[in-house]
Amino acid sequence: MEEVEVEGLLIAYERAGEGPPLVLLQGFVGDARSTWGRQIDDLSDEFTVVAWDVPGAGRSSDPPESFTLSDYADCLAGFLNALGLGRVHMVGLSFGGAIGLEFCRRYATRMMSLVLAGAYAGWAGSLPSEVANQRLQQSLRAAHLPPSEFAATMLPTMFSTAAANDRIDEFATSLLEFHPSGFAAMALACAADLRDVLPRVDVPVLLLYGDEDRRAPPSVGEALHAALPSSQLVVMPGVGHVSSVEAAERFNLEVRQFLRRLDSNSAEPEVSVEGAVDYANLPPFSRPRPRHGLRWGA
Repeated sequence: MEEVEVEGLLIAYERAGEGPPLVLLQGFVGDARSTWGRQIDDLSDEFTVVAWDVPGAGRSSDPPESFTLSDYADCLAGFLNALGLGRVHMVGLSFGGAIGLEFCRRYATRMMSLVLAGAYAGWAGSLPSEVANQRLQQSLRAAHLPPSEFAATMLPTMFSTAAANDRIDEFATSLLEFHPSGFAAMALACAADLRDVLPRVDVPVLLLYGDEDRRAPPSVGEALHAALPSSQLVVMPGVGHVSSVEAAERFNLEVRQFLRRLDSNSAEPEVSVEGAVDYANLPPFSRPRPRHGLRWGA
């Protein structure tokens, strides 16, 4: 991994490939490699893929516990400046999606598109108030657990019951290296309410949710889809919260074809013999009838 200093914080990151910049923002557990390894390896054939260890995780420095979501977005802007990146495509998983939305509020002109995977408009913006408060209190208590207990507490909520062990082993190991103070800072930041941002997001948005996600169920994605001006919702059958790991091939296909389609001028979608939409030939934001778990707005 490479490192760069941003406003006194050391930020570790991976960078691979050449092409349009694609920035990957992890959730509040794990690190860049355990969350995005298959995306870095696969999508770097077409994009400059950059994945950071969010401040408070992996090899990056811990921010102060008072670090707000705005602070994370500002740190991300400084990070992109340090790497010489201007306008970018952005993919945010869970807490990373909240950072992406706040970044869009503060730095809208620097975004070309946004992918939100298992993401929230902040816990307070996407969950009932009692659930959001319970989520925060549970997370703050978890921050004080020994690493093995922390992993045992968090891991079962991250994947479906059918997730293959070889898919989650590396991610599970990364949980043993969590930063207690960094995790607490991220939990506090994730408790925000970002609903006011949603109507002002003026870039194309892809929403990816697993239908077995216990942390951000498809209903969360449906609410975001209804509030975002230009969005598409894909619900992946049999997939849990960390879809980038559990369903890496499907995740990568959806992201790649979404980004390719932004430049497409094709008038009509092609449909394969199996009945799946060919995204590569689908014009932006057209609305075919749903197929195979693909949900589109009216």
